[in-house]
Amino acid sequence: MSDLNRRRFLAAMPAAMGVLGAAGSLIESARAEDNTASGPRVGLVTYNLAKDWDIPTIIANCTEARFEAVELRTTHAHTVEVTLSREKRMEVSKMFSDSSVRLASLGSTFEYHSQDREELKKNIEGTKEYVRLAADLGCDGVKVRPNSLLEEKGIPREKTIAQIARALTEVGNDAASAGVEIRLEVHGHETNRVPVIRSIMDQCQSPNVYVCWNCNESDLDDGGLEKNFQLLADKIHFVHMRDLYVEEYPWRKLFSLLNGIGYKSYCCAEIPESCDPVRIMKYYRALFLAYQDRL
Repeated sequence: MSDLNRRRFLAAMPAAMGVLGAAGSLIESARAEDNTASGPRVGLVTYNLAKDWDIPTIIANCTEARFEAVELRTTHAHTVEVTLSREKRMEVSKMFSDSSVRLASLGSTFEYHSQDREELKKNIEGTKEYVRLAADLGCDGVKVRPNSLLEEKGIPREKTIAQIARALTEVGNDAASAGVEIRLEVHGHETNRVPVIRSIMDQCQSPNVYVCWNCNESDLDDGGLEKNFQLLADKIHFVHMRDLYVEEYPWRKLFSLLNGIGYKSYCCAEIPESCDPVRIMKYYRALFLAYQDRL
Protein backbone atom coordinates (compact mmCIF):
# COMPACT_ATOMS: atom_id res chain seq x y z
CA MET A 1 0.00 0.00 0.00
CA SER A 2 1.35 3.39 -0.98
CA ASP A 3 1.65 6.20 1.58
CA LEU A 4 -1.21 8.06 -0.14
CA ASN A 5 -3.50 5.05 -0.12
CA ARG A 6 -2.54 4.26 3.47
CA ARG A 7 -3.49 7.78 4.54
CA ARG A 8 -6.80 7.54 2.71
CA PHE A 9 -7.49 4.17 4.31
CA LEU A 10 -6.71 5.44 7.81
CA ALA A 11 -8.79 8.58 7.24
CA ALA A 12 -11.78 6.48 6.21
CA MET A 13 -11.55 4.10 9.16
CA PRO A 14 -13.39 6.22 11.77
CA ALA A 15 -16.41 6.66 9.51
CA ALA A 16 -16.46 2.99 8.59
CA MET A 17 -16.17 1.93 12.22
CA GLY A 18 -18.96 4.35 13.07
CA VAL A 19 -21.25 2.68 10.56
CA LEU A 20 -20.39 -0.78 11.87
CA GLY A 21 -20.77 0.33 15.45
CA ALA A 22 -24.17 1.89 14.81
CA ALA A 23 -25.40 -1.25 13.05
CA GLY A 24 -24.13 -3.41 15.90
CA SER A 25 -25.89 -1.19 18.43
CA LEU A 26 -29.15 -1.51 16.50
CA ILE A 27 -28.90 -5.29 16.54
CA GLU A 28 -28.17 -5.45 20.28
CA SER A 29 -30.93 -2.94 21.05
CA ALA A 30 -33.43 -4.96 19.02
CA ARG A 31 -32.50 -8.17 20.79
CA ALA A 32 -32.92 -6.50 24.17
CA GLU A 33 -36.33 -5.23 23.05
CA ASP A 34 -37.36 -8.78 22.11
CA ASN A 35 -36.59 -9.93 25.64
CA THR A 36 -39.09 -7.44 27.10
CA ALA A 37 -41.96 -8.30 24.73
CA SER A 38 -45.09 -9.94 26.17
CA GLY A 39 -45.39 -12.64 23.53
CA PRO A 40 -45.23 -13.30 19.79
CA ARG A 41 -45.35 -10.11 17.73
CA VAL A 42 -46.85 -9.55 14.31
CA GLY A 43 -44.74 -8.69 11.29
CA LEU A 44 -44.77 -8.93 7.50
CA VAL A 45 -42.84 -10.86 4.87
CA THR A 46 -42.64 -8.81 1.66
CA TYR A 47 -43.34 -12.00 -0.31
CA ASN A 48 -46.03 -11.61 -1.75
CA LEU A 49 -48.26 -8.87 -0.33
CA ALA A 50 -45.58 -6.16 -0.38
CA LYS A 51 -43.48 -7.32 -3.31
CA ASP A 52 -44.12 -4.11 -5.27
CA TRP A 53 -43.61 -1.66 -2.37
CA ASP A 54 -40.58 0.53 -1.82
CA ILE A 55 -39.16 1.05 1.68
CA PRO A 56 -41.18 4.20 2.53
CA THR A 57 -44.39 2.41 1.50
CA ILE A 58 -43.49 -0.68 3.55
CA ILE A 59 -42.86 1.46 6.62
CA ALA A 60 -45.98 3.58 6.10
CA ASN A 61 -48.29 0.60 5.60
CA CYS A 62 -46.82 -1.41 8.47
CA THR A 63 -47.09 1.62 10.73
CA GLU A 64 -50.74 2.20 9.83
CA ALA A 65 -51.60 -1.48 10.31
CA ARG A 66 -49.53 -1.64 13.53
CA PHE A 67 -47.23 -4.35 12.23
CA GLU A 68 -44.04 -4.25 14.25
CA ALA A 69 -41.46 -5.74 11.88
CA VAL A 70 -40.68 -6.80 8.35
CA GLU A 71 -38.63 -9.40 6.51
CA LEU A 72 -37.42 -8.01 3.19
CA ARG A 73 -37.45 -10.67 0.48
CA THR A 74 -34.67 -10.49 -2.09
CA THR A 75 -35.51 -9.62 -5.76
CA HIS A 76 -38.48 -7.42 -4.84
CA ALA A 77 -39.23 -3.76 -5.62
CA HIS A 78 -37.62 -2.36 -2.48
CA THR A 79 -34.26 -3.41 -4.02
CA VAL A 80 -32.45 -4.08 -0.75
CA GLU A 81 -29.66 -6.16 -2.25
CA VAL A 82 -25.92 -6.70 -1.82
CA THR A 83 -25.33 -4.22 -4.65
CA LEU A 84 -26.35 -1.30 -2.39
CA SER A 85 -23.61 1.24 -1.74
CA ARG A 86 -22.49 2.00 1.80
CA GLU A 87 -24.37 5.30 1.68
CA LYS A 88 -27.59 3.62 0.52
CA ARG A 89 -27.27 1.00 3.26
CA MET A 90 -26.99 3.79 5.83
CA GLU A 91 -30.06 5.46 4.32
CA VAL A 92 -32.17 2.28 4.52
CA SER A 93 -31.01 1.59 8.07
CA LYS A 94 -31.92 5.13 9.12
CA MET A 95 -35.39 4.90 7.58
CA PHE A 96 -36.16 1.90 9.75
CA SER A 97 -34.45 3.20 12.89
CA ASP A 98 -36.45 6.45 12.59
CA SER A 99 -39.71 4.49 12.40
CA SER A 100 -41.65 2.12 14.66
CA VAL A 101 -41.07 -0.74 12.21
CA ARG A 102 -38.12 -3.00 12.80
CA LEU A 103 -36.11 -4.56 9.99
CA ALA A 104 -36.01 -7.98 11.62
CA SER A 105 -34.88 -10.27 8.80
CA LEU A 106 -33.59 -10.46 5.24
CA GLY A 107 -35.26 -13.20 3.23
CA SER A 108 -32.75 -14.76 0.89
CA THR A 109 -33.26 -17.69 -1.49
CA PHE A 110 -29.87 -19.26 -0.86
CA GLU A 111 -29.99 -23.06 -0.65
CA TYR A 112 -27.40 -25.79 -0.27
CA HIS A 113 -28.72 -29.04 -1.75
CA SER A 114 -27.28 -28.81 -5.27
CA GLN A 115 -24.81 -31.52 -6.27
CA ASP A 116 -23.12 -29.04 -8.62
CA ARG A 117 -20.06 -27.89 -6.67
CA GLU A 118 -19.94 -24.48 -8.31
CA GLU A 119 -23.63 -23.88 -7.65
CA LEU A 120 -23.18 -24.87 -4.02
CA LYS A 121 -20.19 -22.57 -3.64
CA LYS A 122 -22.14 -19.71 -5.25
CA ASN A 123 -24.91 -20.11 -2.68
CA ILE A 124 -22.50 -20.28 0.25
CA GLU A 125 -20.53 -17.21 -0.82
CA GLY A 126 -23.73 -15.38 -1.67
CA THR A 127 -25.03 -16.02 1.83
CA LYS A 128 -21.88 -14.49 3.30
CA GLU A 129 -22.36 -11.33 1.22
CA TYR A 130 -25.98 -11.12 2.29
CA VAL A 131 -24.93 -11.45 5.94
CA ARG A 132 -22.72 -8.37 5.54
CA LEU A 133 -25.68 -6.52 4.08
CA ALA A 134 -27.80 -7.51 7.09
CA ALA A 135 -25.11 -6.35 9.51
CA ASP A 136 -24.79 -2.99 7.74
CA LEU A 137 -28.57 -2.52 7.99
CA GLY A 138 -28.73 -3.39 11.68
CA CYS A 139 -30.71 -6.56 10.88
CA ASP A 140 -29.94 -9.55 13.07
CA GLY A 141 -31.05 -12.45 10.88
CA VAL A 142 -30.86 -13.89 7.37
CA LYS A 143 -33.30 -16.53 6.20
CA VAL A 144 -31.97 -19.37 4.05
CA ARG A 145 -33.65 -22.59 2.98
CA PRO A 146 -33.31 -26.15 1.87
CA ASN A 147 -35.35 -26.88 -1.24
CA SER A 148 -35.08 -30.60 -2.01
CA LEU A 149 -33.56 -33.90 -0.96
CA LEU A 150 -33.00 -34.94 -4.61
CA GLU A 151 -34.08 -38.53 -3.95
CA GLU A 152 -35.96 -38.51 -7.25
CA LYS A 153 -32.52 -38.20 -8.89
CA GLY A 154 -31.23 -41.27 -7.08
CA ILE A 155 -29.22 -39.36 -4.46
CA PRO A 156 -29.52 -40.78 -0.92
CA ARG A 157 -31.23 -38.34 1.40
CA GLU A 158 -28.48 -38.80 3.99
CA LYS A 159 -25.94 -37.40 1.54
CA THR A 160 -27.99 -34.27 0.85
CA ILE A 161 -28.79 -33.73 4.54
CA ALA A 162 -25.09 -33.95 5.42
CA GLN A 163 -24.16 -31.50 2.64
CA ILE A 164 -26.77 -28.96 3.75
CA ALA A 165 -25.56 -29.26 7.33
CA ARG A 166 -21.92 -28.69 6.32
CA ALA A 167 -22.87 -25.59 4.32
CA LEU A 168 -24.91 -24.25 7.23
CA THR A 169 -21.98 -24.80 9.56
CA GLU A 170 -19.77 -22.69 7.30
CA VAL A 171 -22.22 -19.83 6.79
CA GLY A 172 -23.36 -19.94 10.42
CA ASN A 173 -19.84 -19.58 11.77
CA ASP A 174 -19.11 -16.82 9.30
CA ALA A 175 -22.29 -14.94 10.23
CA ALA A 176 -21.54 -15.18 13.94
CA SER A 177 -18.56 -12.87 13.45
CA ALA A 178 -20.98 -10.24 12.07
CA GLY A 179 -23.52 -10.67 14.88
CA VAL A 180 -26.12 -12.05 12.44
CA GLU A 181 -28.13 -15.25 12.83
CA ILE A 182 -28.71 -17.76 10.05
CA ARG A 183 -32.34 -18.94 10.07
CA LEU A 184 -33.17 -22.13 8.18
CA GLU A 185 -36.72 -22.07 6.82
CA VAL A 186 -38.74 -25.29 7.07
CA HIS A 187 -39.23 -25.37 3.31
CA GLY A 188 -39.00 -27.38 0.12
CA HIS A 189 -39.75 -30.77 -1.40
CA GLU A 190 -39.51 -33.24 1.51
CA THR A 191 -37.24 -30.77 3.32
CA ASN A 192 -40.43 -29.20 4.66
CA ARG A 193 -40.81 -32.26 6.89
CA VAL A 194 -39.83 -31.33 10.42
CA PRO A 195 -37.86 -34.55 11.14
CA VAL A 196 -35.69 -33.76 8.10
CA ILE A 197 -34.97 -30.26 9.42
CA ARG A 198 -34.14 -31.78 12.81
CA SER A 199 -31.65 -34.12 11.15
CA ILE A 200 -30.02 -31.18 9.38
CA MET A 201 -29.81 -29.21 12.62
CA ASP A 202 -28.36 -32.19 14.49
CA GLN A 203 -25.51 -32.40 11.99
CA CYS A 204 -24.91 -28.65 11.76
CA GLN A 205 -21.91 -27.73 13.91
CA SER A 206 -22.61 -23.99 14.21
CA PRO A 207 -24.57 -22.75 17.26
CA ASN A 208 -25.45 -19.66 15.22
CA VAL A 209 -27.90 -21.51 12.96
CA TYR A 210 -31.55 -21.45 13.97
CA VAL A 211 -34.93 -22.36 12.47
CA CYS A 212 -37.65 -20.31 10.82
CA TRP A 213 -40.92 -22.15 11.51
CA ASN A 214 -43.01 -21.94 8.34
CA CYS A 215 -46.55 -23.09 9.24
CA ASN A 216 -46.68 -25.77 6.52
CA GLU A 217 -49.40 -28.39 6.20
CA SER A 218 -46.61 -30.95 6.66
CA ASP A 219 -46.25 -29.73 10.27
CA LEU A 220 -49.27 -31.92 10.95
CA ASP A 221 -47.60 -35.07 9.56
CA ASP A 222 -45.06 -37.31 11.33
CA GLY A 223 -46.96 -37.38 14.61
CA GLY A 224 -48.70 -34.00 14.51
CA LEU A 225 -48.03 -30.37 15.36
CA GLU A 226 -47.02 -30.69 19.00
CA LYS A 227 -44.55 -33.51 18.37
CA ASN A 228 -42.99 -31.68 15.43
CA PHE A 229 -42.84 -28.39 17.27
CA GLN A 230 -41.01 -29.96 20.18
CA LEU A 231 -38.42 -31.40 17.77
CA LEU A 232 -37.37 -27.85 16.86
CA ALA A 233 -38.46 -25.87 19.93
CA ASP A 234 -34.91 -25.19 21.08
CA LYS A 235 -34.01 -23.65 17.70
CA ILE A 236 -37.04 -21.60 16.65
CA HIS A 237 -35.97 -17.96 16.30
CA PHE A 238 -38.39 -16.74 13.62
CA VAL A 239 -41.84 -17.65 12.28
CA HIS A 240 -43.55 -17.26 8.92
CA MET A 241 -47.35 -17.49 8.95
CA ARG A 242 -49.88 -18.11 6.20
CA ASP A 243 -53.44 -16.75 6.11
CA LEU A 244 -54.86 -17.15 9.59
CA TYR A 245 -58.31 -18.03 8.26
CA VAL A 246 -56.99 -21.44 7.11
CA GLU A 247 -58.97 -23.63 9.51
CA GLU A 248 -57.00 -26.78 8.79
CA TYR A 249 -53.99 -25.39 10.64
CA PRO A 250 -54.31 -25.33 14.47
CA TRP A 251 -53.36 -21.69 15.02
CA ARG A 252 -54.42 -21.50 18.67
CA LYS A 253 -52.32 -24.55 19.45
CA LEU A 254 -49.32 -23.05 17.66
CA PHE A 255 -49.60 -19.81 19.65
CA SER A 256 -49.87 -21.84 22.84
CA LEU A 257 -46.70 -23.73 21.92
CA LEU A 258 -44.85 -20.52 21.06
CA ASN A 259 -45.85 -18.95 24.35
CA GLY A 260 -44.83 -22.16 26.09
CA ILE A 261 -41.22 -21.72 24.97
CA GLY A 262 -41.25 -18.02 25.80
CA TYR A 263 -41.17 -16.95 22.16
CA LYS A 264 -41.17 -13.14 22.02
CA SER A 265 -39.94 -12.51 18.51
CA TYR A 266 -41.85 -12.03 15.26
CA CYS A 267 -44.46 -14.02 13.40
CA CYS A 268 -44.40 -12.53 9.92
CA ALA A 269 -47.40 -12.79 7.60
CA GLU A 270 -46.49 -14.38 4.27
CA ILE A 271 -49.76 -13.79 2.47
CA PRO A 272 -50.99 -13.10 -1.09
CA GLU A 273 -51.37 -9.73 -2.78
CA SER A 274 -54.50 -7.66 -2.20
CA CYS A 275 -56.11 -4.60 -3.77
CA ASP A 276 -56.70 -3.33 -0.21
CA PRO A 277 -53.51 -4.41 1.57
CA VAL A 278 -53.58 -2.22 4.69
CA ARG A 279 -57.15 -3.25 5.48
CA ILE A 280 -56.14 -6.91 5.10
CA MET A 281 -53.17 -6.31 7.40
CA LYS A 282 -55.42 -4.77 10.04
CA TYR A 283 -57.72 -7.78 9.95
CA TYR A 284 -54.68 -10.07 10.09
CA ARG A 285 -53.35 -8.34 13.20
CA ALA A 286 -56.76 -8.53 14.90
CA LEU A 287 -57.00 -12.28 14.29
CA PHE A 288 -53.36 -12.72 15.34
CA LEU A 289 -54.19 -11.15 18.71
CA ALA A 290 -57.59 -12.83 19.05
CA TYR A 291 -56.09 -16.31 18.68
CA GLN A 292 -53.95 -15.47 21.71
CA ASP A 293 -56.81 -13.90 23.70
CA ARG A 294 -54.90 -10.61 23.67
CA LEU A 295 -57.76 -8.42 22.43
